[in-house]
Amino acid sequence: MPSFLRGFLPLLAAVALAAPAHADTIPVRSAELRIDEGDVLLNAEFDLTLNATLEEALQKGIPLYFVLEFELTRSRWYWLDEKVAQASFTSRVSYNALTRQYRVSSGLLAQTFATLEEVERYIGRVTSRPVAQASVLSKDQRYDAAVRLRLDVNQLPKPLTVTAFASREWSLASDWYRWSFSP
Repeated sequence: MPSFLRGFLPLLAAVALAAPAHADTIPVRSAELRIDEGDVLLNAEFDLTLNATLEEALQKGIPLYFVLEFELTRSRWYWLDEKVAQASFTSRVSYNALTRQYRVSSGLLAQTFATLEEVERYIGRVTSRPVAQASVLSKDQRYDAAVRLRLDVNQLPKPLTVTAFASREWSLASDWYRWSFSP
């Protein structure tokens, strides 16, 4: 083995061990945009299922944060694509052991659920979410839309953040789901 390769192998092993674990994928069932009363509204459906580690974390009082991200771009042949709209929405999921209920809050709104399956359905179904003003769109243009849902491990309690980055059980995200849209 060449000497330069012997020095390179430990470095390669260290990088491989430090690489983040591959995320579990949240399948995207569908996504669409529609215009209503001057707003561009997003409808999307994700097949969200929490693994046993995330369920246990909720049961022990650790809140989970899910982020829905949306982008709308217009292709340009002469320059980089123009980002027409961008939106991000965070939902906090927590469990109250005393009432045995799950609570999902987003901004000032909160809703309680009896089962985790109801929570997964609620977070996985996006209905008529305003993501942009229709006035920023041109009728004769074609736009590229993209949406994804992911668990935000950066908002976990600090002692868990290091574990979450290194563990596959804490990595839960969908791929970017892309489609074309014409107003």
